Formats: sequence, structure tokens, C-alpha cells
Amino acid sequence: MNNFAQIPVALETDPGALVAFFIIAAVFLIILIRNIRIVPQATNFIIERFGGYHVTWSTGIRMKVPFIDRVAKIVSLKEKVADFMPQAVITKDNVTMQIDTVLFYQIVDPKLYAYGIENPIVAIENLSATTLRNIIGDLELDETLTSRDLINTKMRVILDEATDPWGIKVNRVELKNILPPREIQNAMEKQMKAEREKRENILRAEGEKEAAIRVAEGQKTAAILRAEAKREAAIREAEGEAEAILKVQEATARGLKMIKDVRADQSLISIKSLETLAKVADGKATKIIIPSEIQGLAGLAVSLKEIIKEDSFTEEQNTTTPQ
Repeated sequence: MNNFAQIPVALETDPGALVAFFIIAAVFLIILIRNIRIVPQATNFIIERFGGYHVTWSTGIRMKVPFIDRVAKIVSLKEKVADFMPQAVITKDNVTMQIDTVLFYQIVDPKLYAYGIENPIVAIENLSATTLRNIIGDLELDETLTSRDLINTKMRVILDEATDPWGIKVNRVELKNILPPREIQNAMEKQMKAEREKRENILRAEGEKEAAIRVAEGQKTAAILRAEAKREAAIREAEGEAEAILKVQEATARGLKMIKDVRADQSLISIKSLETLAKVADGKATKIIIPSEIQGLAGLAVSLKEIIKEDSFTEEQNTTTPQ
């Protein structure tokens, strides 16, 4: 304690010692500040002590031991994207095509990522190319073009399992482009054009068929309606004729009843028969059969008619004779 108490006195009596003290304090402060680190969000620091792994720093303020600890690697835990160059692959039916893949991965264990493999991205690229060739080699061209989801799933499972020792998790694998040879593309375009023309012809034929069916159904409905209208008109006409006949019969019955009620004698009946006979003779009939009971009255009527004509002729002569 006496030695520490003598330091301020020595500094006051020796200016050189005072300068040296300030220099040492400044150096110590600089070293202390340089060994204080702030670890950002979604980032880990790999700390080595004497060249070996010591600890992994997570988010926050950290301080390492000067000259003993060092930051060996800064690892980002964010999801990353790796876009690989197109790879030449051969299908089961010997068609060579170019396929490029996009890989979405994330570091889940910074220690394994730092010490598991020398260059993880290059390793993943080579592994994805090999896996892609193996999968496409078991598929034909048409299956390759229509089985993207199947290929993506298989590649993700295989790559995720292979990258576990490296502290990497493969989230998604997507086939970005599938480029067949140019002649294959031309053939596919022609096939697609033919399929579209075929669908167009089928749709046109179905439309014409549907239109013909609709027209036939319309004609059928119209014929049914016309037949129903004719039947209804015939029924109405028959009902009208029946009603007219009924009215005539009722009128005849009432007339007969009235004749019966007034107790008409034979002379009245004969006169009515003559009136009826006159109406019948006024038609287009060429032969008329006269009942025997009214033949006498008919002769009497003719005689009266001739007498009336003679009287009229005599009156006309008397009128025309000069006085």
C-alpha cells in the first residue's frame, strides 16, 4: 500500500514518468476498446482461444481476452440463396438438356459450418449437380418437363440430409430453367400447335353439334305447340258446334212445347209445315218429297195464288182503259 501511495508523488517529481504513465493508460484503454465487440442480430461470432474453438457468441455486447482470444469467423444466420450455373444432364431416353437450380439454405449450427467443411457453397453446388444428374437419369423427357415438384422435393431431401454435418439446412430447391435442345423445342412447339388446333376443331364441332341440337329442340317444341294449338282449336270448335246444336234443340223443344201449350189444331200445323216447305224449297235441293197430309193445302195455296194474280191483272187493265 505504501508503494501505490508513493506513485502520485513520483509522478509529480518526475515529468517523464508522468508522460509514460499516460501513454501506458492510453494503450491499455485502446486495447480494452478493441476487444469489446457488439454482435448484431441474426449473427454469430466463432471465438478461438490459442488456435482452438472456445465459444460461440450470440447477439449482444461481448469482450474477449486480448492476445488470447480471436474472432475466427462471423456467421450470418439469415436464409441465403445460391444460384448455380446450368448443368448438362441426360434423361433416360438419351436427351441432353441444360438445367440450372436455385438453392435456399440457412446456417443452423455456426460451429459445424466453420469447422465441418472447407468451402460449403462449392460443396453444395457439386452435390446438387450430382444429385440432379442421378434424378434426371431415371426420368424420360416428358416426365422431366412435367415433374418439377417431384424433382425439387427429392433434391431438397437429399441435399438437406447431406448438409447436416456442415450445420446447413436446405429449405427449398427450385429448378429455374429446363432447356432441351433446339430441335426438341421445335418439335414440342409443333406438337403444341397441333394439340391446340385439335382442341379448336373439337370445340368448334361440339359448338355446331350443340347448336344443331338446340335448333332441333326448338323445332320440336314449336311443332308440339302448333299441334296443341290445333287440338285446342278443334276442341273449342267442336264445343261451339255442340253448344249451337244444343241451343237449336233447346229452341226446337221450346217451340214444340209452346205449340203443345196452345193446343194447335191440324190447320195451324199444316200452315207451319207449308212455311217450312217454302224454306226448304228455297235451297239448292233438286228433289223435294211433300207429305201427303199437306199436299191438299199446297194445291189450295196454288189456287189462291192464281186467283190473286188474275184479280191483280184485271185491276191493272181497268186502270189502263181510257174513260
